[in-house]
Amino acid sequence: MLSKSQVKYIQSLAHKKSRDGEGLFIAEGPKIIEDLVWQGIVDIKQIYATKEWLDLNKKNTDTIEKFELTEQELERISQLKTPNQVVAVIKKIETINSIAVKNEITIVLDTIQDPGNLGTIIRIADWFGVKNIVCSPECADMYNPKVVQATMGSIARVTILCKELIPWLKEQRDITVYAATLNGRPVNDLGKIKEGIIIIGNESKGINESLLRMASDRISIPKIGKAESLNAAVATGILLSHLK
Repeated sequence: MLSKSQVKYIQSLAHKKSRDGEGLFIAEGPKIIEDLVWQGIVDIKQIYATKEWLDLNKKNTDTIEKFELTEQELERISQLKTPNQVVAVIKKIETINSIAVKNEITIVLDTIQDPGNLGTIIRIADWFGVKNIVCSPECADMYNPKVVQATMGSIARVTILCKELIPWLKEQRDITVYAATLNGRPVNDLGKIKEGIIIIGNESKGINESLLRMASDRISIPKIGKAESLNAAVATGILLSHLK
């Protein structure tokens, strides 16, 4: 049985201040945890799970500290509306200060504030083999439980850098910068690219004007119907399907 202090500690990791202070984050659900465990690319500190899940994953988790919980106990520490068998406490992925953009497609996110959008964009990047994402400081925290959940394990395969975007973009010399806008040239006309930076803007305000001025090219997804705009994650997927 979990103590009150254990419950309080795990619950605290839902908040950025606690995650930053402890250097830990939480992930939930069999698909995400099993993906992270089997890959062995994250440092899982503790696993809290039902007996059923622990029995099925005994071999893969023999070196990890484990706690067997009832469904009621799992519900107390879960961040999901419907708890799903397992919660893991994981060490934050080692941060880096720079990435290589030469011969790569890099996604730059300007103030993506919805955790679900950010997590889905990370997963989309992983799907298309995009290795790096650069987020403005105003983006949702990559370790927010909703972000982690939406990545479905891709958080461990995509490098995410948090930077002030204007100074960072100024350092990327000789790299074409594409801004995703509503009034650019059709992405269909661009063809496949092997290198470039793609800026995706805020869900409601789009790309900051100062960043737009730094773009080499403005690109758009051709509109046929009457919808005013596209979800940021959906737009990212469509753009990458054309460019990558």
